[in-house]
Parts: sequence; structure tokens; C-alpha cells
Amino acid sequence: MTDHVSTVREALDGSRDAALTKASGKQPMLDRPVKMRPRTRSFVKNAILASPSLQDLAAIGEFLEPIVLKERMILQEPKKHLDYVYFIESGLVSLRIVAAESILESAVIGHWGAVGASLLVVGHISTHQSVVLFPGSAHRIRVEDLRRVTKERPEIREHLFRYVQALTLHCAQTGLCGVRHDREQRLASWLCLASDALGTHVLPITHDYLSFALGLRRAGVTETLIRFEEQRLIRKMRGVLQIHERKGLEQKACGCYKLLSGAYALSESLSKRAGG
Repeated sequence: MTDHVSTVREALDGSRDAALTKASGKQPMLDRPVKMRPRTRSFVKNAILASPSLQDLAAIGEFLEPIVLKERMILQEPKKHLDYVYFIESGLVSLRIVAAESILESAVIGHWGAVGASLLVVGHISTHQSVVLFPGSAHRIRVEDLRRVTKERPEIREHLFRYVQALTLHCAQTGLCGVRHDREQRLASWLCLASDALGTHVLPITHDYLSFALGLRRAGVTETLIRFEEQRLIRKMRGVLQIHERKGLEQKACGCYKLLSGAYALSESLSKRAGG
């Protein structure tokens, strides 16, 4: 392990900034694999990477590469081998089921999670499509490197499993929510979950996408958002939606929101406790 980089800020935060600066064209620009000896994790934004012990973080950090996430970038395709697992630092990724020329969003992944983490449980073949919804940054690691690290460092594997359990619940609950809850509840729940995953109350989202993600008529989405705005729960601008009264919006959401946000929070809490 090299000595010229000694902190997580230099290794993770700094390398991410380098990747963002160098990015150009349609393909992401990657820096060299991160080499680090971290003494702190206070600058790590990804919840999974922030959880392990410093020794475990150093072990996985040897193989991390910073990557810019551009809008509509496809990180994984269904029924294909996945070469990398992506730890999201910023931005938002839409996890989708693609079947019979239909697409259904089953979850969103932000700074609390990782794209492809479930492959450690089910193997190399992906069952979902993962598409960048809001641009940002991530750190990726080759699947074989992550498997080797988690075999040598079981605590890292446990952190990933806790997150995968929460994500699996999210995917299953989305299906139930779609047939049990009304438009207003589902829309409020999606906005709250996306806000949590993105870490902001400002969402660069359109009515068209909300209609697509939730399988609702666009006119119905527009009608509901107008009602939310009249109730001062949100503020709408062109291409941007701001959550104005978060507690009120949570009250509009179905029980799925509390269930899922609680599952993610518990996963993060247990991992931090275990990582010390």
C-alpha cells in the first residue's frame, strides 16, 4: 500500500474531484485506481464506504476508481455479466425491471448505496437495468476484486449484505405499493425517497419522468403536483421540484415510505455500529 496519500479525503473526495474535472465527451474519464491509507472517513459520502473500520476501508480503497456519472449512463443491463460495483457518492440511479418492452422502476439508489451490490449474493448476472437519473459521481470496483476483499474482510461483506436486504425490500415493496396505494400516496413517497437518496430537497425532475417511474398518467401527476403546491408542500419550477414542507409531504406518503426509510436507516446504523 502506498504512503503518498494518507487520508480518505485525498483518496475519495479528491480523486472524485479529479475525475469530474477530467470528464469530457460521452464516455466517463477514469483516474488511476485509488491507493490510500485512510486515517479518517469523515469525508466519505457513500454510506457503505463510511461504515467499515479504517483498516477495512483501506483494504477496499486499494481497488476503487473514481467515475463521473452522466445522465442516462447505463451502469448495468439485465441478463448480462456485471464487471463493476458502483458506490454512489452523489447523484441518483434508477433501478429498473425491463420485460416485454415495458419498464418499471423498482428503486432508486443514491449516496446510501451501491449499484450491483446484490451480485455478491446472487452471482454475476444482473436482473435489473440501472440508469443514471441525476448526474453525480461514484467509486467503482471490479466484481472480482470486491469478492476477494469481502472474503478476506467479512465485515465489509456484512455491511453490503445489510444494504442489499434494504434494497431487496425496496424493490418488493414498490410492486406492492403500485397496486395497493393511490396516486397521491405513491407520488409523495417517491419524492421523499428520492430526496433521501439524493441528499437534497431540490429534485431536477420532470412530470414526464414521474409519470414513467410510477406508471401513472402524466395528467394525473400534474394534477397531484398542483395540489401539493397549493398545500405548500412543494414548489415547482421548470425542470426542478423543491420540497418545501417535508413533514407535510411525508404525511401524504403511504406507509411504504416509513418502512423503506426505516430499513435503510437501520442498515446504516447497524453498519456504523459494527464498523466502530
